[in-house]
Amino acid sequence: MNLTEEHQETPCVYSNFFCLETSPTAVDVLLYMPVAIVVSLTVCGNLLVIISICHFKQLQTPTNFLVLSLAMVDFLVGVILMPVYFLTWIDQWRCFDILYCTSFKLADYCFTCISVYNVALIGLDRYLALSNPFHYSMKITVNVTLRMIVILWLYSLMYNMVLFYFNGDFTDMKENITCGECVGTFNKVWAIVDFIIAFVLPCSMIVIINLKIFAIAKKHANKIRSVRKCPKNDHGSMASERKAAKSLGILVAVFLLCSVPYYVCAFVEIYFKNKSVHLAILITAPLLYLNSSINPIIYALFYPWFQRSVKLILTLRICGSESSMLNVQRET
Repeated sequence: MNLTEEHQETPCVYSNFFCLETSPTAVDVLLYMPVAIVVSLTVCGNLLVIISICHFKQLQTPTNFLVLSLAMVDFLVGVILMPVYFLTWIDQWRCFDILYCTSFKLADYCFTCISVYNVALIGLDRYLALSNPFHYSMKITVNVTLRMIVILWLYSLMYNMVLFYFNGDFTDMKENITCGECVGTFNKVWAIVDFIIAFVLPCSMIVIINLKIFAIAKKHANKIRSVRKCPKNDHGSMASERKAAKSLGILVAVFLLCSVPYYVCAFVEIYFKNKSVHLAILITAPLLYLNSSINPIIYALFYPWFQRSVKLILTLRICGSESSMLNVQRET
């Protein structure tokens, strides 16, 4: 008897968490290997970001604390969401109960909401720093940034709990649970509200802010070209700002490429339930999770402070006394 026949004859029985009818096949093992690599990359890469910013005092700036918040979300995605999602993606015969499904979906919605607004805040932070450096240094302190991060996390949790309650996910999900996925009901009014609040509004902010940032960077570049004898310090400062804008642009572009297709498909599915839209969601959903794996790679390629701090962490130099005072910033 092959695996398909066994699953057809033996129905999946709900337990407190999940049930598995058969042991993994050789094909399943081959599929688990890349999933394990992706999850490990996500967890370890973002953990290195978290350790770097928390340990090295030189990195504890308002901008980097926003990066820390994003890394925390990506780390939790790697620890909580990605293993369960890819496990059910490979083994579609795993079954979940109402509590497990509700917790997973609530965490999924919260982390996604935090991520998109966190990227918007990072863009806003860079815009304020470039447009009015003096005002930024006086008003945007570490304490102010930490308060913003706490508000963002609490807002996301409360908003998504309210969304779950009024959308009917807590009460109606039990009837929609099937092996391999947790399907909740969608109220069309709340779906539109959520689409605007959790996607349209923050993504519009991200696009507008980054267009302004690139306009400022272009203006600085024109100044460098127009002035024949530019002081060395000013030239270095402008070049550093342009490099920071470029790094942020790459981070934002990757985020939008990974998230926009899924959000659009999920919104369309509410009104047009067919196999084509469902297939599009199955294809775009992994990109949403893989963004958490890509972010540490972007840091490693375009953030010199992350490159140096990782080297210090992996060589265990952070275990020494006064290691938190080591210089991890490269001069430009």
